[in-house]
Amino acid sequence: MNRFRDWWKQDKRYLTMIKAVLLALLPVLCCLVYCAAQGRSLAEVYLPCSEWNDELFYYKQVEGIVNFGYPQGYFGFNESHALKLSFAAWSPVLVFPWILWGVLFGWNMMSPVICNILLMTAACFLFVWLVRPGWKQLGITALLFCLYTPFVRYMLSVMPEVICFSLLIVFYSLAVNYLNREKAYKLALLFFLSGVLTLMRPYMLLFMLLPAYFWIRRSRWKGLLGSGIVFAVVLAVYVAVKHYLGAEYFAPLFFTDWVDAFFEEGLAGGIRYTLGKLYYMAASFKGHTVQGFRTGLASGAFFAGYLIMLLVLLGQSVKDLFSLRLLGRQPDSGEEENRETARDAAVDSGKLGHPAADSGELGHLAADSARRREALKKQLTIEVHFVISLVAMLFALLLMYKLTEGSKHLLTFMAAGVFLIGILETKYYKKAVLIGATFAYFYSYMAVTPYDYQVPFAEEQRVAQVEEWQEALEDVLILDQHAAPGYENSVIWVLWDQGAGGSRNVKWQLLYALPEGFGISCCKREYVLQHFGELQSRYIATLAGGEVDARCREAGYTEWNRDMDMVLYQID
Repeated sequence: MNRFRDWWKQDKRYLTMIKAVLLALLPVLCCLVYCAAQGRSLAEVYLPCSEWNDELFYYKQVEGIVNFGYPQGYFGFNESHALKLSFAAWSPVLVFPWILWGVLFGWNMMSPVICNILLMTAACFLFVWLVRPGWKQLGITALLFCLYTPFVRYMLSVMPEVICFSLLIVFYSLAVNYLNREKAYKLALLFFLSGVLTLMRPYMLLFMLLPAYFWIRRSRWKGLLGSGIVFAVVLAVYVAVKHYLGAEYFAPLFFTDWVDAFFEEGLAGGIRYTLGKLYYMAASFKGHTVQGFRTGLASGAFFAGYLIMLLVLLGQSVKDLFSLRLLGRQPDSGEEENRETARDAAVDSGKLGHPAADSGELGHLAADSARRREALKKQLTIEVHFVISLVAMLFALLLMYKLTEGSKHLLTFMAAGVFLIGILETKYYKKAVLIGATFAYFYSYMAVTPYDYQVPFAEEQRVAQVEEWQEALEDVLILDQHAAPGYENSVIWVLWDQGAGGSRNVKWQLLYALPEGFGISCCKREYVLQHFGELQSRYIATLAGGEVDARCREAGYTEWNRDMDMVLYQID
C-alpha cells in the first residue's frame, strides 16, 4: 500500500490523472454539444440516413464477421470477390476494433458510434498519461480538438477514420514518452502500432520510420537489420492480406503509372513522366484548394488545412533547428565553451548584470541550457519525422490517388497534428491561433455541404422505410450456410439506373435491412445489362421503375419486395 502511495505521488501522478480524465471527457462532450446545436441528441444518430455509401459496406461486413466469423455472401464490385473468404476491397484489419466491440457487446446501429467515441476517449487519456502536458498545452490541445470538427463527424459514422485517428495519436504519444525514458518494450509497441496502421492503409508505413530511427540510433547495425526485417514482414503480411482477402475494386485503389514509366521509357522518360504528372496534379490540387477557400469544397478545405499545418510545423522545425545550433551544444563541446554559452545567454536575458557573475548562477543556467537543448532535440525528432511524413503523403496523394477520394486520407495526419501542435515547447500561441482559425473557417464556417459534414440524424420516413424492408426480407432471404461464402448469399446492388424521371441512384440505404450475413456486390448498370442472364449472385436490388427492373420482370425473376425507391428480386 505504501509503495502504491509513493508511486501515486511521484511526479504528481494524481495531477496527471485529473488532466487525463478531463481531456478524455472531451470527445463525448463535443459529440453531445454538436448534436444539441442542431436540436438533436446523440441517440438520434441513424446510419441509414447518411449519404456515405462506404459505411454500408463496413457495417454489413462487421455484422457478418461478428455473427458468423465472416460474411456468408460476397462483398465486391461488379461481382468480384476475394480469393479467400468474402471481404471487400479494403483490409479487414481496418475494422478490427469494431469486430472486437461487436463480439463483446453485440452489433447494432449505435455500436460503431459508441465504439468510435470510446476509442477517441482512450486516445485522449493515453495522450495525457504518456506525454504529461502542462495546463496551457492541455488547453491548446482541447481548443484545437473542438475546432477540428471532422473528429465529431467521423465519430458519428461507420467510417474507420477514427480508428486511424486514435491509433496514430497513441503512436506519437508513446514516441514522446519513449524519448523521455527509453525502454525496449516501448520500442516494440511503436513497431506494433505502426505495423497495424500499415496493414490498415499502406501509406502508414511512413510512421514505421520513427521506431526504426530509434532502434538504429540505439543499436546501430542490429537496429538497421532488425528494422529491415520488421519492414519486410509487415509488407509481406500486407501483400498477402491484399492478395487473398481483398476483392477487386472498380478501378485501382492507387495508381502506379509513374512507376511503370521508368520500366517502359527508361530513367529519363520516367523522370519526365513523373514530373509532368506532378505538375498536372499540383495544378488540379491548387484548383481544389482555391474552391475550398471560396465555396467550402470539402476536398479543397482538407487540402488547405493540411498545407497550413505542414507550413506551421515546417517553420517550427526550422526555427527549432536554428535554436539548437545557437545553444552551441555539439557532442564534443568542452565545459569551458558550455559555460561561455551559458554566460552569454544570462547576460542577454538580463539575469546577470556582468559576465563575471557568480559561478553558482552560471552553473544553474548551464544546467537549464542543457535541459533546453535536450528538450529541443526530442521535439525536433518528432517534428521532423511528422513533417517528412506530411510531405511524403502529399507527394503520394498527387502521384497515386484521385484527389477527391484521397483527400479524406489527409484527415488522419491533421488529427495527429492537433495533438503535436498542442505539446510544442515554444511560444506557440500564434501558431495555435493560426491553426485554430483555419479549422474554424473551413470546418465550421464553410462547412456548408450536407453530404460532407451533416451528421446523419433519424428521419421518420427513412426509419419507417428501413423497418418495412427488414420485416419484408427477414422471412424470404434465407442464408445458405452450406454454400458460404458464396453467391447464393449475395445481393447485387445496382448503383444507378435509368428511370422515368431520368437517371437516379438506387436508395442503397435500404440495404441496411438485409438479414445478417448477406453479402453485397456493388455493380454498375452497364455491367448488369451486359451480363444479364449470366449474373452469379442470387438476388438483385435495383431502382424501382428502371430499365434493370423491367428486364427482371421480363425474365420472370421472383419479386420479394418493392416500394417507390427500390425493388428486390431473386434471380431464378
